[in-house]
Amino acid sequence: MEKFITIIQFLILGIVQGVTEPIPISSSGHIVIFRELFGIETKGLSFEIFVNFASLLAIIIIYWKDIVRLIKNGFLYIVKKDPDAKSDFQFIIYLIIATIPVGVVGVLFGDALGEALSDDPVVVGYTLLITAAAVWTIRNLRGRKADGDLTTKDAVIVGLAQAIAVTPGISRSGATIVASMLLGMKQETALRFSFLLYIPVSLGTTILEVPELVESAEFQSLLIPNIVAFIAAFIATYFALKWFMNIMARGNLKYFSYYCLVVGILVIIFL
Repeated sequence: MEKFITIIQFLILGIVQGVTEPIPISSSGHIVIFRELFGIETKGLSFEIFVNFASLLAIIIIYWKDIVRLIKNGFLYIVKKDPDAKSDFQFIIYLIIATIPVGVVGVLFGDALGEALSDDPVVVGYTLLITAAAVWTIRNLRGRKADGDLTTKDAVIVGLAQAIAVTPGISRSGATIVASMLLGMKQETALRFSFLLYIPVSLGTTILEVPELVESAEFQSLLIPNIVAFIAAFIATYFALKWFMNIMARGNLKYFSYYCLVVGILVIIFL
């Protein structure tokens, strides 16, 4: 019976990760909250990294055509200097630039942040309030910048926003989309840049951490629950991102701000 309850708990954690990863309410913050509610203890950010890999696969599937186009046109511009491919080549360069800040933060402070913040729901409560305020600021924005209008400055600012979001409770998608919208990007461009930016960061973390994680005694002892969480996160991320794309198109971001405000206050009071 205890094993069954554990599987159900990890199933819920996987669904929570999957639903909250694409939308601006902080997946890492919600994992901390639900682990606290379920009394599940894991070291550092190992579980988050594992289920994030599931979300990564779902996001790659959704943006597969964009990824293939960017790679194809990137090589085409390098080899033949095709002017029609220049915009996609520059987009790739901006993604690389925007990846640098979070890479630096991860290398220098990743372990410290994981140990200090991953098990503190009160910190998550306050950072959710920050996320609520940030999302509120862009609730009515309609930008004009398309993919070909981005600049190095845009890439640096969005990259810095993503670096800030290593703190649980600060939504990664929220931080990057807020920064993108404040810089004048269209909703579609802001979404594309945000989630394509997620791919190299998550992929790098996965390559570095997951092989060691799956060999650990802690992971092996909870192998089935972890696999259940992984599958749940993959499915939930896929459908949540599709849903969020429609939400962005309709401009209903204020409801995510309300949600983060309410949850943040409840966490501060009760956890």
